[in-house]
Amino acid sequence: MSFLYPIVIAVAVLVTGVAIYGYVTLQRRRTQALTAAGFGVLAGGGSRRAALRRHLPYALLLAALPIMLVGLARPQAELSVPRVSGTVVLAFDVSNSMSAKDVQPTRLGAAQAAATDFVNDQPDTVDVGVMLFGDQALLTQAPTADHTASVAAIKRLKPGGGTSLGQAILVALGTVTGKPVTADSTSTDLGYWPSATVVIFSDGQETGGPDAEAAAELAAAAGVRIQTVGVGTAKGATVEVDGYQLNTALDESLLTTVAQTTGGAYQAAGDAAALDNTTKSIDLRLTTEKKPVELTAPFAGAALLLLFAGGLLGTRWHGRIV
Repeated sequence: MSFLYPIVIAVAVLVTGVAIYGYVTLQRRRTQALTAAGFGVLAGGGSRRAALRRHLPYALLLAALPIMLVGLARPQAELSVPRVSGTVVLAFDVSNSMSAKDVQPTRLGAAQAAATDFVNDQPDTVDVGVMLFGDQALLTQAPTADHTASVAAIKRLKPGGGTSLGQAILVALGTVTGKPVTADSTSTDLGYWPSATVVIFSDGQETGGPDAEAAAELAAAAGVRIQTVGVGTAKGATVEVDGYQLNTALDESLLTTVAQTTGGAYQAAGDAAALDNTTKSIDLRLTTEKKPVELTAPFAGAALLLLFAGGLLGTRWHGRIV
């Protein structure tokens, strides 16, 4: 426990000491006066019950004094407070296959719209980052509480190139941990980041790069959960790449494996409406953090309770408060 005004603690000790000394002195003078007047029996205090009735109200009033003064010192303690918090990195597959129109307006367009709604729904305690991945992965917006900046980064995404899901995971993991992460980082201490989540929007069609399952195992060891969202349909669609017509369909197998490796979940989204509902079902972790909490109110409440009890007993037993 700490105090915003620690000097008040010294004042509380001094004032309490003076009050106790004053009370003891008054009781001693009372005893001497009764003895001098020939009331020695009364001076002796009578029974233990009578002594309790005489001293308890004043003891309660005196006890309230230091508690009240401690409250004025603005005591604070660090308590574990639950909150939805942490870091979310949204990773978007921007390969050529994401221009397919089996999800309207395109796979990437539908993912952008759903992800925008997802970002807007997050509390300001969640930092949201944005990255894209094709043949390589690139962080376009570092995690930030400025969700407007994250949405702007999402809207700038354009399709093109191949797909390296493994590279996306490694870059996302490096963003969370603040350390460069490669496929050879198995012996690197990345720390433990249980409040971080990576959400991958992809059709699951891997074309190369580091092994995605091995990268997911690195994320799991670092406590980073990966949620995957499959964008597209099993029937698929045809896209034109460099003058060639290529058929592309949703491949859920790899996306499911990656998510489950880290304790996350795979969500299928066959159309724009389903994709929007999918992002709403992505859960963030409820974590706890140490926060300074002011304890003035509990101290004040305890002091008032003692004052009330002391005043009530004094009035009931002696006809007066002091």
